[in-house]
Amino acid sequence: MSEWINVAGENALADGENMVVDVDGTEIAVFKIEGNFYAIEDVCTHDGAEIASGVLEGDEIICPRHGARFCVRTGEVKSPPAYENIHSFPVRIEKGKVQVRDDRWD
Repeated sequence: MSEWINVAGENALADGENMVVDVDGTEIAVFKIEGNFYAIEDVCTHDGAEIASGVLEGDEIICPRHGARFCVRTGEVKSPPAYENIHSFPVRIEKGKVQVRDDRWD
């Protein structure tokens, strides 16, 4: 099983903000929405754009290149031109640290 990695302090982000972190060579976008943290791979499944630089509306991120929408909570694609979900990573708070885990090969 993969290990939990500290990526930020619990208070590092305000609601509606995100940051991108490298976890074992994978760029992961970490979002804070309504006091909860979510993490998805920082890549649009339509064309490989960095998704974290898009506009956040509620719990959906809009790809800056072609407007595909994804749910930040689940990685689910919400509108074309993308048709594949973005991988969502487990997130937890441990001793004041936001932690993520790359569970794709567990």
